[in-house]
Amino acid sequence: MKYLLNTNKLTKKYKNFTAVNQVDLHIRKGDIYGFIGRNGAGKTTFLKMISGLAHPTSGEVTMFGYSGKELYRHNVYMRIGALIEAPGLYPNMTAFDNLKLKCLYAGISEKKYIEDILERVGLSDTGNKKVKSFSLGMKQRLGIAIALVGEPDLLVLDEPVNGLDPQGIVEVREIIHRLNKEKNITFIISSHILEELSKIATNYGIIHEGNLITELSKEELMDRCRERIELKLSEPEKACIVLERLGFQDYQVVDKETIYIFERLTESGDIAMSLANGGVRINSITVNNESLEGFYLSLTGGASHA
Repeated sequence: MKYLLNTNKLTKKYKNFTAVNQVDLHIRKGDIYGFIGRNGAGKTTFLKMISGLAHPTSGEVTMFGYSGKELYRHNVYMRIGALIEAPGLYPNMTAFDNLKLKCLYAGISEKKYIEDILERVGLSDTGNKKVKSFSLGMKQRLGIAIALVGEPDLLVLDEPVNGLDPQGIVEVREIIHRLNKEKNITFIISSHILEELSKIATNYGIIHEGNLITELSKEELMDRCRERIELKLSEPEKACIVLERLGFQDYQVVDKETIYIFERLTESGDIAMSLANGGVRINSITVNNESLEGFYLSLTGGASHA
């Protein structure tokens, strides 16, 4: 089984509106998959479909090697924990009692099991404190705890740090890291903030207006955004010959008039002179690095409305 989860042309339409359009997404076991998109891009609708909470208009979901009716026949959705939109909590009950209700629904009655999950998310010391008195970060952690009931292999989190203060964001991030490393739980986490997910995700999918624009690894993302010399010229093939004669190896031909060079960044003047002597006309040469936000906006077409 190459992928723990993948989709094939997954689509969801509401009358004349297409919320998710033929998305092919791929998640391997052990990934922390960052699902990036502006508000309204289709993230939540997609997460609901893979969690069994919404039915696709067309296309297919394959999880743990099963698809179609096999997903229900083999109880695949029981292997998924989901926290989509706001956690459904009872404000006048404690964290323990909220979690106990979910456990009873799942056929689990051991007190120790509930205590262990609360400890995993840092809520073991809340005692008789009612959920209505919890901070937003504590409520999010309790929502994750509820999603952990049944020991899922895949955890689906929709904007889990949205609205949290910096301390709350760090706490949720640490929980995700720990569950991924210690329990080998695979995650798909949606957000509209690439900068934040870059601190935790191993792979990314960027969705815009219902369409999956690209999938890339953390290494590929960092490579796209690292410092570089940017050459704008008319003959990249000819320029490559000159660069290789100068000993450059770490460079990339981006398109028919752009080359990125990722090494010897202080030698832009020498590069320009050598290219000119080699008969290559240069339109511009700059040392630049694209921010994560800039990369994201370049893919999605301008300023974010998230």
